[in-house]
Amino acid sequence: MALNLTVDIDKDSGFCFGVVYAIDMAEEILEEDGYLYCLGDIVHNDEEVARLKAKGLRIIAHDVLPTLQHEKVLIRAHGEAPETYKIALENNITLIDASCPVVLKLQNRIKTSFDQDEKILIFGKHGHAEVVGLQGQTNDEALVFQDIAELDDADLPASFTLYSQTTKSVDKFYQIKDELIKRGYEVKANDTICRQVSNRYEDLVHFAKMYDKIVFVSGKKSSNGKVLFEVCLKENPDTYFVSEVGEIDVTVFKEGDRVGICGATSTPMWLMKEVKAYLEAI
Repeated sequence: MALNLTVDIDKDSGFCFGVVYAIDMAEEILEEDGYLYCLGDIVHNDEEVARLKAKGLRIIAHDVLPTLQHEKVLIRAHGEAPETYKIALENNITLIDASCPVVLKLQNRIKTSFDQDEKILIFGKHGHAEVVGLQGQTNDEALVFQDIAELDDADLPASFTLYSQTTKSVDKFYQIKDELIKRGYEVKANDTICRQVSNRYEDLVHFAKMYDKIVFVSGKKSSNGKVLFEVCLKENPDTYFVSEVGEIDVTVFKEGDRVGICGATSTPMWLMKEVKAYLEAI
């Protein structure tokens, strides 16, 4: 029996401007040249990566970069460490730099701190592309941690400068700052979190409350997706995480349910529209 569902997409969900910029640049060159190399996944969403691969995007790992000569290579929104630019120069590689302006500003601030001999801590996910680029501004000397418990036994200097990956929680950043000060450290805190991302937390709190069920659409690799999913789940226990239409469990929906669809800053709008069409066809 067909279910009469009311389905809405959160108008504020979908790509942030940094991702839009990178994808627009990629599509422009793919149209002209037919192919383009990209250093790492252009966005943490497998469905969008597959769409662009079909257009000629070639995803490469960092160890492949030195083997290329006279090619164009896209730097995604996450940014890159100085070593990448050095290799490109040596190999006559044209870098199509789609680094997000917010990330570039943060890189510059970290480099300035490092050049002034400040000890640097970065609140971020180990191995995340953005964090690797940030560490690179310090010759990999900055201490990265993703949870304050990691610092319990760390030999920290008496004073240091604290930075954050741009997509982390603002609340958590300030909790960490306060806790470190409480532990007796002198902390110079730089809130470098992207407000387009952090403002989504508050928006999603309101959005999740408005519906019987929430379908949260995101790539499994997206850090931002994991955080925003938890925001929705906290407000609405009937929140379900899916990466694509095939993962939707239709048995959780009831006749007359109001369903809200939302996603990460790396979730394409076309994918959320696909989910909406699927739910409306149940």
